[in-house]
Amino acid sequence: MSELASYFCKKENLAVHLIVYGKNRETFYELPDSVHIHQPSWFFNDSKRITSTIKTLLFLRNEIKNINPDVVLSFGEYWNSFVMISLLGYKVPIYISDRCSPDKILKQPHELLRRLLYPRASRIIAQTSKAENEYVKRRYNKNIRTIGNPVRSIKSKKDSINKENIVLTVGRLISTKHHDRLIKIFKEVNPGDWKLVIVGGDALKEEGRTNLEELVKRSGIQNQVEFTGVVADVDAYFMKSKIFAFTSSSEGFPNVIGEAMSAGLPVVAYDCVAGPSDMVKDGLNGHLVKVFDDKSFKQKLKLLMGNESLRKKMGAASKELIQAYSAPSVSDKFYQFITETK
Repeated sequence: MSELASYFCKKENLAVHLIVYGKNRETFYELPDSVHIHQPSWFFNDSKRITSTIKTLLFLRNEIKNINPDVVLSFGEYWNSFVMISLLGYKVPIYISDRCSPDKILKQPHELLRRLLYPRASRIIAQTSKAENEYVKRRYNKNIRTIGNPVRSIKSKKDSINKENIVLTVGRLISTKHHDRLIKIFKEVNPGDWKLVIVGGDALKEEGRTNLEELVKRSGIQNQVEFTGVVADVDAYFMKSKIFAFTSSSEGFPNVIGEAMSAGLPVVAYDCVAGPSDMVKDGLNGHLVKVFDDKSFKQKLKLLMGNESLRKKMGAASKELIQAYSAPSVSDKFYQFITETK
């Protein structure tokens, strides 16, 4: 959203409004001053969940009516239905996009709401071809187009960077990211002079960091594994690392893989649904491994750790391939799609 908003703001005679209405209304990513940000003036009271939800629905409807936009763009498999409910009876084109794994089935009533409301949307934006095929199968909408995520350019703030023997992974410390498996893999392949850096914080009320730190301690590799928590400048880690490893088993479109490629890193990733196979070309800029085939993951990671020329070759291929997902290119596809006449 931040990349799209930044791109849209560069258009002449175009006003961009961003409504932030969830429980946590933090705008973590930097936004241009020209983006008009709207937020409720009150806090979401979880102890009065129904009342707070109704207040949020009314806030969203009133804000959008006051803005009187030409088009509404909504992201999120739960929030899309929320937006559409808030705008029932109000005539404005609504473009929606789920940002989860396309094979994800939501709990009721969310899945029922998707089936009832998504056909009412003007159009749907899928992140991958697998997602588009799945949504067609579920008859969500007749107008669906695949547009990948905009991947921001990762560049060094310094003239030269001293690369370190770092295997990097970036992601929330939740069970579906399987950092525990990556830690075990790293322990078995580490020749002793490499480090595993895990960037990300706890989420979904899981005590991910505590459990992972205990695993590292039991494994006796405290000096080889670093937990950074949430960091503002993740680019510095991309730039000083040599390999990017990704063990998630469920994705919508993993931007961190694209960012790693933009930084010139070879990638070893589980070939999960969906996203990694759209960016990683097996054997060219990294390796795709069957989900939970940790034996193969070890082999591919070990191969890269021991072969500098291969790392450089695949890293160069990464930088070239990811240009297809450059922020300006993808943002323009979004803009053309949501503004074109049917």
